[in-house]
Amino acid sequence: MKKQTIIIQLLVIIAIVIVGNILSNQLYLRLDFTEDKRYTLSDATHEVLEGLENVITVTAYFSEDLPPQLLSNRKDFEDMLIEYEQRSGGNVVYEFVNPNEDQTKEQEVQQKGIGPIMINVRENDRVEQMRAYMGAVLQMGDKKEIIPLIQPGAAMEYELTTSVKKLSISDKPKIALLQGHGEVGLSTISQLRQQLNVLYNVENYTISEGENIPSYYRAVIIAAPNDTIPQSHFNKLDNYLSSGGNIFVAYSNVQGDLQQGMLTTSPDIGLVKWLEDKGIKLGSDFVIDAECATITVTQRQGYFTINSQKEFPFFLRVTNFADHPMTKGLDELTFTFTSSVVPIANDSTVSISSIASTSANSGVERAPSYIDIQRRWTQNDFGMGVQSLAVAAEGVSKGFGKMVVVGNGDFFVNGEGQQARQVQADHVNFASNAIDWLADDTGLIDLRTKGITSRPLESIEDSTKNVLKYSNVFAPILLLLIYAFIRKLRNQRKKQKWMQGNFE
Repeated sequence: MKKQTIIIQLLVIIAIVIVGNILSNQLYLRLDFTEDKRYTLSDATHEVLEGLENVITVTAYFSEDLPPQLLSNRKDFEDMLIEYEQRSGGNVVYEFVNPNEDQTKEQEVQQKGIGPIMINVRENDRVEQMRAYMGAVLQMGDKKEIIPLIQPGAAMEYELTTSVKKLSISDKPKIALLQGHGEVGLSTISQLRQQLNVLYNVENYTISEGENIPSYYRAVIIAAPNDTIPQSHFNKLDNYLSSGGNIFVAYSNVQGDLQQGMLTTSPDIGLVKWLEDKGIKLGSDFVIDAECATITVTQRQGYFTINSQKEFPFFLRVTNFADHPMTKGLDELTFTFTSSVVPIANDSTVSISSIASTSANSGVERAPSYIDIQRRWTQNDFGMGVQSLAVAAEGVSKGFGKMVVVGNGDFFVNGEGQQARQVQADHVNFASNAIDWLADDTGLIDLRTKGITSRPLESIEDSTKNVLKYSNVFAPILLLLIYAFIRKLRNQRKKQKWMQGNFE
C-alpha cells in the first residue's frame, strides 16, 4: 500500500473522530428502558421549558468523592440538567459546585438553605462519617428557589420542574378552602398547604350572600364540614360548577369515637342530598375491610399490663386504585371510620368513576352501635365485595364542572397545637393529586410520584416457596451429575474408537 494512501486513510479517520466529538457535544441522546420512563422528560416538563422567556441558572451543590451509592444520584441530576438545557433552548444553564472545598464556602451554602447530611464512608477498612451536600439553587433575576436535598430515587423531575415553573410564573392560580360550616382551616393542613403552595395560592374563603364564588379560584376545597350548609350556599356552589369550576369534597358521613366506644351517623348538614343530586351517593354505614390496619390494645393480666396489636377493620388499608392520574405512584392510604362513595348518575353527560376502593373482603357495620375491641371477626363479616371510597366526576352541573369526592374527611388533616400529627406522605400526595387534576392543566400531577413507586415482591404460596427453595439446592447438583454422566459417555466412546484404531 502506498504511503500516500495510508496518510489519506489516517486523515479520514481523524476527521471522522473530530466530527463525531463535535456532534456528541451538540446532540444529547439517552435511551430509557425503565417501566415508568423515569429518565424521560414528561410532556408537562417540555411545556414548562418551552414557555421560558428568561434564563434560569441552576447551581448544583454536590460534594465530590461521594460513596458509590450516591454517585449515581449526582450523575442522574446532571443528565437531567443537560436535557433541561437542551429542551429550553439554552434558557436553563447550570454549574456544579463542591461546597467541601473550604469552610467559608460551606457556610455560604448553608446560608442559602442547603444543609449537609452525614453519610458513612469506608476508607482503609474504617467507617468514617462525611459531611455531604446534595442540593441546588435555582435563580431567575431576583427570584430564587431552593431544593435542599436531592434524594436518590425521589421525584427529581417534579422538584426541578415545579421549581422552574414557580420562578417563571408571575401570578399563581388561587385555591379556595371553604369556611363557615365547621370545615378545617389552613392552619390544620400544614403538609398539604406546603405542597400546594408550590403551584397555587391557597386561602380560606367564606361564601358571602351578595356575591358568587369568584371564577378565578381554580378549585374549591370542602374539607370535613360539620355545620349545616344553607341552600343559598349550595346554589352558589352550583353556579360555580356551571361556570367551569372544580370542587374537592372530603367528608365522612359517619363518626367513630374510640374513647367513648361509639359508632354514629354524622348529623345531616345538607351535603349528602346535594351530592346525591350530582349522582354521587354517600353511604350512612361504616365500611369495614379484612385488609385493615392495627391498633394498640391494652390488657391487664394480674399485676401486669400488656400492650398488643390487634387488627381493626374500621381502619381501612386502601391499596385498590383505579388507573387514574391522581392515583399514580400511590402505595397505600389508611382511612379511619369511613363511609362509602358510590356513583349513581343516570345523566349521560356526567362521567363518574371510582378511583379508590376496598379489597374484595369488605362489608359494612350499621350505626349507631358500640365498638367492641375484643370482637372476633369472621369471613361472614366481609361478604359484600369491593366498596367504593372515592370517586371522580366530570361534566357536573350542565356538563362543565369537575368534582372529586372522598368518603373520609380528615385523612390529610394535621390538626393544631399539641393535637397536631404527621400525615402519611401518600395521604398528602393523594389530596394534592386530586386538586391538581381539578385545577392544573399542565400535567405536573404525573410527576409528583414519578420514580418513587414501591415495587414489592409478589406474594407466593408456601408450597411454591418450598419448590423454589429445594430447586435452588438440588438443581445445580443435578445439572452437575448430568454433565458428568454425559462427559463419561463421551470419554467411553472415544476410548472404544481408539481401541478399534479409529483416531479421528
